[in-house]
Amino acid sequence: MHTQSLGAAPALPEVLPHSLPLRQEDALYRKVWLRIIPFLFVCYVVSFLDRINIGFAQLQMKQDLGFSDAMYGLGAAVFYIGYVLCEVPSNMLLARFGARRTFTRIMVLWGVASVGMMMVSKPSHFYLLRFLLGVFEAGFFPGIVLYLTYWFPARRRAAVMAIFFAGVAVAGVLGGLVSGWIMRDMAGVLGMYGWQWMFAIEGAPAVLLGVVAAFCLVDGPRQARWLTPDEQDYLVAQHAAETRGKGGHAHSLQALGQALRNPRLYLFAFIYFALTCGSLTLSFWMPLMIRDFGIRDVMAISLYSVIPNAIGAVGLILIARRSDRLGERHGHFLCCTAGGALALAALTLHVPSLGVSLAILSVAAVLIFAALPIFWSLPPSHLPAQTAATGIAFISSIGITSGIVSPWVIGQIKTHTGSMDNALYLLAGLLLASGLAMWKGIPRTPVAH
Repeated sequence: MHTQSLGAAPALPEVLPHSLPLRQEDALYRKVWLRIIPFLFVCYVVSFLDRINIGFAQLQMKQDLGFSDAMYGLGAAVFYIGYVLCEVPSNMLLARFGARRTFTRIMVLWGVASVGMMMVSKPSHFYLLRFLLGVFEAGFFPGIVLYLTYWFPARRRAAVMAIFFAGVAVAGVLGGLVSGWIMRDMAGVLGMYGWQWMFAIEGAPAVLLGVVAAFCLVDGPRQARWLTPDEQDYLVAQHAAETRGKGGHAHSLQALGQALRNPRLYLFAFIYFALTCGSLTLSFWMPLMIRDFGIRDVMAISLYSVIPNAIGAVGLILIARRSDRLGERHGHFLCCTAGGALALAALTLHVPSLGVSLAILSVAAVLIFAALPIFWSLPPSHLPAQTAATGIAFISSIGITSGIVSPWVIGQIKTHTGSMDNALYLLAGLLLASGLAMWKGIPRTPVAH
């Protein structure tokens, strides 16, 4: 089977296919969606669950091992050191060797590291395994962003990306339903803690999915035997129309150098940094926030965490679809970030009603999560195609340094003040700044390639 380099624009067919009627085009993209999105969605849910399940583990792990909030925050942050260091190289490898082999490698290795978390007995073990988990998972999300550009045009991308960001919320739902049950009912089985069983049970699916990916994924439309030749030509031509004349060498150091000279790259990275500070706070610290609402039972905390995550999953899909339908990004993004900032600030009011507190947390989850797919619909359309692979990975890797900074800062603030209020004010300010940066700094129309 011919392996096409995903780093370069696919070769144009000799005769470009005419535009399809809307009904036929919808049918084609529905066919593509059903074939590749469900599997990648499941993989992304598992990856994010393996990333955030220490948020539930801390309800027992810190006490069992004697970890402080600051130690836990540092352990959560160490994941992103490995992630940031390896994200750009991983996406360059995807552009050179293809999605199938890259995603298989990533999932098998991160699954092994996630299962290994059950062996943690002291802080050094915790930090090492979290670092390795970041190294192994690096490139998975930016790889998905790059991979989807070969199947879906920019005008359809926000709704597709929304599915994956719904996976963040779905991982929170599954974590709430499964993690609490495992930690409570598996505690003591074979002499192991409940959190040890949680890491073992939730990490194993990644290894299995990695093996399945080797047989189920294809590198691009040209390798998709389930498409007719005309359908392959149409998808390739649609991608080429967005990247015409900019094939380049997406996996080369030259492409990396070109990407780093683009000032818009750094603005995108800041926006994503601020945005992920907010979303990661919800992912990592939500169980602790709910405990601060007055809930003490581990299983109850897990079940209550389902509410904002489930609402967030539905809300972000609806908002992203509306953004796609209207073809408008900046206003939607600003409303989401500003509204999310107000919701985080409102949590510092410490309303005595559990229902009201959960409602505020749910509003924050909907708006902050919804801003993510809207954001990621923009960079591929504003970067030259020959630097898309490295540019997307750079934005993601620099932006995701929030995962290094945010957990550590919040852990320090909570350790020294006993409250998350100051951290929430800081996060609210960052979210508002990201919305204004998008509104003022990114053009409304894609840059001509």
